[in-house]
Amino acid sequence: MASVSIHPEKAATRSFIPREHGATAMLLTPFFAAAILLRHVYWQELIALVASVAAFATKDPLVVIARQHFVWKQERAETSSAKRAAMVLGTLLLGCGLILMLTGDWHQWIPFILGSAVFSAVAVFVTVRNKQRHEWFQVASAAALSSTCLVACLAAVGRIPDWCWLLWIFCTLQAVAGIFVVHARLDARVAARTGVAAPTQNRRAAYIAQAVLVTGGVVCAVLQWFWIAAALVLTAICYLLELRRQRDPAALQERLQRVGVRALLQSISYTLIIVVGLWR
Repeated sequence: MASVSIHPEKAATRSFIPREHGATAMLLTPFFAAAILLRHVYWQELIALVASVAAFATKDPLVVIARQHFVWKQERAETSSAKRAAMVLGTLLLGCGLILMLTGDWHQWIPFILGSAVFSAVAVFVTVRNKQRHEWFQVASAAALSSTCLVACLAAVGRIPDWCWLLWIFCTLQAVAGIFVVHARLDARVAARTGVAAPTQNRRAAYIAQAVLVTGGVVCAVLQWFWIAAALVLTAICYLLELRRQRDPAALQERLQRVGVRALLQSISYTLIIVVGLWR
């Protein structure tokens, strides 16, 4: 995004469809899980879904606009396209927000609106500084993106049930555990390519995250939430197997796209089991 465009005519019509598949999954999976658990179709859910996607998609054009103002010294071709995209997405987001506020208690939306605005500003700032791959920013992103389940419930029934808070926590825990496993793989790939010992911080954090999942599973088992306990323990086992696989130099050559598909399927399976556990 920061590099000079080779084909200005393509940059001028650049598409700003989000390409962060992992983040997109974190955004959509909790939302649809909440929609299933609501056991009824509400038209406001569609408005909330469009608003969530629009808020998420707005980041990329805003990053281009910010870079044009603060980083780039010359006008870039993609800036005009970014401004148009930001205007369209902003209008769509405003329209959806007004509908949701007019069809429910608008006071309840204030924390979400302020939180979304602040997080979007932070995300743009971090990305402009090329710090978007920082682990702890991604942890915060996991919590923010997983909150779409709260948005779904608030839009549909005007309140956030207790099970929805649990869904948010469980989705965030799984996403955070996956983030450190991914970073551990990236560290191992770089180490294998350069011959330098891989840093241990991400691997250590990944093991701690799996320990948290297993501990949560034990607590849920004690509370007789057996499906949720199974989901937490099984996903921790999958991540531990992935960490073990990362010690094999041949396994590190596996395409990241294939690793991503495997992680996505694991995330969907985990969420479906959580949904079964919360279905009461």
